[in-house]
Amino acid sequence: MDGLLIYLLLGVFVGVIAGLLGVGGGLIIVPVLIMLFQSFSFSADIITHLAVGTSLATIVLTSISSVRAHHLHGAVLWPVFWKLTPGIVVGTLLGALLANAMSSALLKNFFGVFELAVALQMGLSLRPNASRMLPGRLGISLAGSVIGIFSALVGIGGGSLTVPFLVWCNVTAQKAVATSSACGLPIAIAGSIGFMLTGWQNPHLPTGSTGFVYWPAFLGIVLTSMLTAPVGARLAHRLPANTLKRVFAVFLAILGIRMLLT
Repeated sequence: MDGLLIYLLLGVFVGVIAGLLGVGGGLIIVPVLIMLFQSFSFSADIITHLAVGTSLATIVLTSISSVRAHHLHGAVLWPVFWKLTPGIVVGTLLGALLANAMSSALLKNFFGVFELAVALQMGLSLRPNASRMLPGRLGISLAGSVIGIFSALVGIGGGSLTVPFLVWCNVTAQKAVATSSACGLPIAIAGSIGFMLTGWQNPHLPTGSTGFVYWPAFLGIVLTSMLTAPVGARLAHRLPANTLKRVFAVFLAILGIRMLLT
């Protein structure tokens, strides 16, 4: 019961932050789940994989509500989404296979480095200048594959990669964020399937898992995050976004450092 309460509270926090700052919850979910799974004495061999796979599974549902909201505002560039999706799916499945070949410790350290990079980008508001147009089919497929690989390795919806890429390609920030939220759905679906398959019948899995997706954590996080995301979105119009992003960047940096040191 204590574990379920923690998952519900984690979902509340993730939902508010996602709605408030427009960032995916994976950057919070993965490190917190790793700490929880350690406290529950889950096998160290699969803790990081279980956290990443579960994070990707939660994004399936949370991204659906996000995409719907952006679509109603007409901000999703669906032609761009469909061009990116094949590469994203292939890259995400490759990322799941690559993660399975990595030790839990190596995957955790990779996540820590990635989280520090995102914290730096967010804290300093670093974004590429709009200096080119979207590439052709081969180029956009390659970009989608890279986004998919990194997203699968760290359990995120890809927003911290997709948005800068689209902005670099002269897509306005609002439409880049909306289109990125749509791209999070194929990442989450392909990633969840990939982590379930690669973890299938792993002897170290706790009860309640399907491969590297742990359903008690999934249910607790999803139940509350989908309820609190709209609250965060409303707060976004009342609070200073730039200040909040800097504070959140410090929080991410602390989580990233902890991943590297523990």
